[in-house]
Amino acid sequence: MPELVTIPISLVEIIIEYQRPNMKLLVDRAKVVDQLFEVFSAWNVKVDDVEVISEGKPSDQGTKFKIPTKRTSFMFGAGSCKLNKDDANWETAPETIRILDSGWRVLSELGNVMPGAFKTAIAMHLQPKTSKFIDLLKPFAPAQIIRLDPSPIKAAASVVKWDKRRVTLDGSSQLANGLFIRLEREFENSSTYEQMVTQLRADENELFGLLDIQEDLP
Repeated sequence: MPELVTIPISLVEIIIEYQRPNMKLLVDRAKVVDQLFEVFSAWNVKVDDVEVISEGKPSDQGTKFKIPTKRTSFMFGAGSCKLNKDDANWETAPETIRILDSGWRVLSELGNVMPGAFKTAIAMHLQPKTSKFIDLLKPFAPAQIIRLDPSPIKAAASVVKWDKRRVTLDGSSQLANGLFIRLEREFENSSTYEQMVTQLRADENELFGLLDIQEDLP
């Protein structure tokens, strides 16, 4: 039987890279900001929830809208836009997509940008009900390294990257006896939101199967 786990901490990140950067979005963004404020007012965004980021590299600068009631933020700059959501789960996915799509529609229409690629990431800190986290990670530690020392291993991490996909397994830095997983995948600009959600959920189920774990739902 799979080990039951809870997921106290989870987040999702979605980045839409533009086909071509638009530097005007760094210096002449008043119309975009005003329209985004109108759109996000549906989620009770206030003036103090808007932050102009002017430090760092040009690619790091932009305008961020915080949506506290949904623990979500949407930021746009000259080369991309990004949505972050804390306490993410599959039940809230439809509304998260609505927030992303609402922001993207404004950017594409007023900012004159087109999607180049979608970069997604799901990160979770999981807590096993009965097992030790290291027992879940041990099967993924290289056998050649484990043989270097006969004493029990205390920690292990695994990172595997493909052309458009990356998986990270590690111990949690935020939970006692916790497991950290991060799933990253890049999608083509022709992908639909539904296709992305379906694939990301399949990725999660696949990894949960490999780890032999199952979320302990209420």
